[in-house]
Amino acid sequence: MERTNADPDAVVTASAVERREDMQALDEVIRECLPGRSRAVWTGKFWGGTDQAIIGYGDIVQDRPRGPSVAWFAVGLAAQQRHCSVYVNAVDDGQYLIAAYSDRLGKVKVGAAAISIRRLADVDLDVLRELLCRADELTR
Repeated sequence: MERTNADPDAVVTASAVERREDMQALDEVIRECLPGRSRAVWTGKFWGGTDQAIIGYGDIVQDRPRGPSVAWFAVGLAAQQRHCSVYVNAVDDGQYLIAAYSDRLGKVKVGAAAISIRRLADVDLDVLRELLCRADELTR
């Protein structure tokens, strides 16, 4: 994936109608928890080979287990076909940060570094804010 000069607001606006309000709300929460951090659109092939447009917040350099480190984002937001994805690329005590919060986030699907949200109403926003603020601390 590559960082682009595209407008992040355009990505939110281009989201499917059924996800647009959730994307707007999640964008606001992420920006609140990562104040002053960069906000840019990343495009290209993502995990699994799908073409994605992801709003990335906060510039980081992420170590890879194989190969060189890469420029990346601390937190990402993307609209998928049936859900919104929040990616958290912060590590604490050797594990992705999401693992420490997964059982408190609400009715969401959780991967190693991703949260799949079908409806914003299913998420405990206080816990999500806590997770995002901790991610900001760990990636500054």
